[in-house]
Order: sequence, then structure tokens, then C-alpha cells
Amino acid sequence: MKIAVLAHIRHAIAQPFSGGMESHCDMLCRALRAAGHEVVLFAAGGSQDAALVPICDAPYERVLPWHVYRGSSELSAYQRTAFEKVMLTIAAGDFDVVHNNSLYPSIIDWMAEAGVPCVTSQHVPPFGAMSDAVLRNISLPHAGFTVTSHNQRELWAERGCAQVGVVPNGVDTQLWSPTPDRGDYFTWTGRIVPNKGLAEAVRAARIAGVKLRIYGPIEDAAYFATSVEPLLSNGIEFHGHRSIEGLAGEVARAKGALVTPLWDEPFGLVAAEALSCGTPVVGFDRGALREVVGDCGVLVEGGDIAALARAIAQADVIDRAACRERAVTSLSVDAMIAGYEEAYAAVIAGARLAALPRLSWSSSFSSTQALLA
Repeated sequence: MKIAVLAHIRHAIAQPFSGGMESHCDMLCRALRAAGHEVVLFAAGGSQDAALVPICDAPYERVLPWHVYRGSSELSAYQRTAFEKVMLTIAAGDFDVVHNNSLYPSIIDWMAEAGVPCVTSQHVPPFGAMSDAVLRNISLPHAGFTVTSHNQRELWAERGCAQVGVVPNGVDTQLWSPTPDRGDYFTWTGRIVPNKGLAEAVRAARIAGVKLRIYGPIEDAAYFATSVEPLLSNGIEFHGHRSIEGLAGEVARAKGALVTPLWDEPFGLVAAEALSCGTPVVGFDRGALREVVGDCGVLVEGGDIAALARAIAQADVIDRAACRERAVTSLSVDAMIAGYEEAYAAVIAGARLAALPRLSWSSSFSSTQALLA
């Protein structure tokens, strides 16, 4: 198949990845190609991919930071201009299917109206305009929607979108792999923002008397300066933002991985990566994390620092081979690609059975704007 993959344009799809969405998009493109598909990635300038079509000069976080411009007309216009380029290119590219990871609601409406088979992966809970767009189009045979966990499916069902499919995120089990070397520390990885719970993880590690190595981009500098940095001592260390290759070995050598969401995580990719390394997970039981971890970790009530500190001591009793096995059998890239291929086939068949005509996009640019309005 010839597949157009649409990325979210807040950050570039480039290492070191800003977060799970960027890492997932990169892995998706590489894995689809390995499975024999032709893939074109539509993403922000600065992204790194073998078949990249840049749709804006830079990620909007660099030009119009989200915490400043959220909901603004400037940010809306920036995204609209970028995704209009996507529409015109896809129209001329004879793609079999579009895989939409963009978090831009109008793309869902446009693809539906144009009769283009499209699978939209929802990487966030059913928020606002995005959930409205899904609800408007979910009954169409050529519009498919996936979420990353059964936990998320329940949330979408409550909004009237019970037809969404479940395709868990996949882990590159060759890259995230065990090592015979063992360190004397735990790890915490992720974007450094309040809802990821780093401050809670640090406090629990101090109570438990264990070493903790922290990795990730600082997105909220004030939070890091006031809630994390003053506690960096006695084996609690910040090691900056690493590439996957540099990070995988650190996680594989760890005694355990602390995963501490303070919101309902739709999946929990860092937990899956740790398990793939054979590293047990200790964390907060929020969102889909229990679905990912199973019996290969110890999860406690979200935000309970004392309970988390006690759970850290239990990491040693968890079978590391079982952690690895869980990742290989249930959380692999191959399993993810098989799920997406099934979703692609369904929307392609739906479009054919409904005899949906493709709109002609050789018309003027103004008609494209009118369709999106």
C-alpha cells in the first residue's frame, strides 16, 4: 500500500524525541516500510524521515509556543496553512490510505468529505473539537478510528464513539532489549511537566533511599526549577534529554523504571519500553498503565508518594524475563502494524463498497479552503 502518515506538528519527528507521539510516529513509518509498504510522512520542518514532506518551516512550538498561543488565531492559522498543503499533496499523490496522527480535527472532516480512506489514531482522551469531529464521522465506512488501549476505548464509548478500534502502541524490541549488566539505580523518563509526576517520583525515591536517574526534555522550566531541581542530590540526578539509542541501555541496566502519571495516560510508552528491556515498572495506577504493565510491575494509587516509596522496594522480586516476554508477545511493533493493517483494509473496503468518488483537487486553492471552513 501507499500510505500517507500525518504527524502532529507541535514538535519535529526527530531524535531526541520530544515525547511518545513523536517516537510512535517515527517507529510507525519505519515499521510500515519494513512490512513492505510505501510511506510518505507529512510533518514539520526539521523532522527526519526517509520520505519527508515538510508542511511548515518549523514545529509550532518553536514559532508559537503552545503555553502562550494555545487557542489563539495565530496558532490556528499556522496549523491550517500547514495542513492545507497536506490536502493538496495527498490529492495528487494517489495514496491508498491516510494514517492521521495530527490532532488537527479539520483533517477528519476533510478526508470524510473527500471520500479518502483514512484511519485516525487518537493519542489523547476525547477532548473538545477532536471528539466532536470523530462523532460526526465515525459512522462513515471510509473513516476509521483507533485508540491505544481499552481504557481509552471506554472513555470514547462514553462520548458515543464505541466503534473505535484498539491498537496498542508498539515497541522496537530489538532496540529496547535486555543487557546482562545491572546498575544500582532506578530511571524516570519523559517530558518534564507537572502531569507526568516527576516531583512525586523524586520524593518517593528519596524516601525509599534509592538512586534515580532522570531523562527527558524540560518543557516546564518553572516546574523543574521549583519542584525538582532542589531535590537533585544524594543519588537523584538529572541526565538531560537522550536519543533512544543512548536511553535504551540506561533503562535496561536499571533496577526498575518509575512511571508516575498524574493524569489518565492513554497508553504509557515509557512503561512498554522498560518492559521490553526486562526492567520492572513501579508507578501510579492511572489511565491505561495497568493494561500495559500487567503483573510485571507494582502500581499504587495515583499521587500516593508513600505507597510509591514502599512499592519501589518490591521491584527486585519481579521476574525480568517475564517483563521481556510480555513486551515481545503483546507490545511489539509487529503486533501494532498488524492492527493498523487491519484498520487500513477496513476503510479501503468501506470506500469501495460505498462507491465513494474521490473529489478532484486540481481545482483552485480557494475551493480547498471552502471545504475546510
